[in-house]
Amino acid sequence: MKSLALLAALALAAPFSHGADLLDEAKARGTLRIAVEGTYPPFNFKDEKGKLTGFDVEVAEAIAGKLGLKPEFTTTEWSGILAGLQAGKYDVIVNQVAATDQRRQVFDFSGPYVISYPQLIVRANETRKLDTPADLKGKKIGVGQGSNYAELAKGIEGAEVRTYPGAPEYLQDLASGRLDAAINDSLLIPYLREKTKLPIKAGAAIGKPDSNAIPFRKGNPKFKAAIDKALDEMKADGSYAKISGKWFERDVSKPPAGH
Repeated sequence: MKSLALLAALALAAPFSHGADLLDEAKARGTLRIAVEGTYPPFNFKDEKGKLTGFDVEVAEAIAGKLGLKPEFTTTEWSGILAGLQAGKYDVIVNQVAATDQRRQVFDFSGPYVISYPQLIVRANETRKLDTPADLKGKKIGVGQGSNYAELAKGIEGAEVRTYPGAPEYLQDLASGRLDAAINDSLLIPYLREKTKLPIKAGAAIGKPDSNAIPFRKGNPKFKAAIDKALDEMKADGSYAKISGKWFERDVSKPPAGH
């Protein structure tokens, strides 16, 4: 979920200078530093008591536990989250980051931990046919700034793309009629329908399925092996399925039915 222009800039920038493998650094400090948006339910958000929670938060906490580390969370807007990783402000991002070829030029990634697909979000009373890119010509589409969905929307001929800091802002504009549709992760929509009072509903699937993974700075093979091992152990011991079932009622490490 990051613009190609900024990725190009990051690729040209000097990598964060460090000597020891990131795993050794994390072990020495005793913490795994994790970045999330904190405003992206059901993946990561603050509950009514102000406590950070969500699917990504529980997955990150479990990974830290497997590594024998204490999770230490940073919340930051999506528009700057990958630049913060490149600068060494945190060790990983656990925030539904699609492992695209462009991002792999800048960062290393864990194996995939979520497979989903982009989906349109429309108002609950929408009666127009908004199923294909052709249907979206001349329509106003809301997306997160610098996201994969912004890139996807910009590729829709004739669509007017409006970018926002995060989902809460553009979903409010959608519900208020200032947008015709929005695009986000298919896994987000059932949660929003259940947990919010916004008059919105799931629209058509659009684009191809994404494999989301955990990015970190290049050149840390021990760290990558440890993260992948932790994810594999979670899938094998049932802890991943338990977390996934709690938030989505299915195992989101596997492709959704029909995709």
